[in-house]
Amino acid sequence: MEWKINDNSPIFLQLEEQLLTAVVSGYFPPGSRLPSVRELAAEAGVNPNTMQRAFAGLEGRGVILTNRTAGRSVTEDMEIIRAIRREKAREEARAFLKRMQGLGYSPEEVRQVLSETEAEEEEVWKKDLQS
Repeated sequence: MEWKINDNSPIFLQLEEQLLTAVVSGYFPPGSRLPSVRELAAEAGVNPNTMQRAFAGLEGRGVILTNRTAGRSVTEDMEIIRAIRREKAREEARAFLKRMQGLGYSPEEVRQVLSETEAEEEEVWKKDLQS
């Protein structure tokens, strides 16, 4: 997993968001066992206590579960995963719409750009699937 850490917000929150994205995208599938805190901390180049804080946040949201003998795993509750995935999609959509508004686009122009871009990207996706 590629970690991206910056100075814009607390590191544990950045780790939590990146782990959350890894779960909702399927990088860590439902029910899968997660690497240890120490392993992920070393991979991300952070203190294990910082990674532990990120894990605690995900546990609090029900995204990961701790089993004292088997370590941590991703929840199998697909409703939790779907809800967080929708939430993240809406956050991305809001950020996109604000940027488009800042560029002076009207709602209709945004819909047109999205429609055109979707058609172009669909062709790319089809080619990728065929490869």
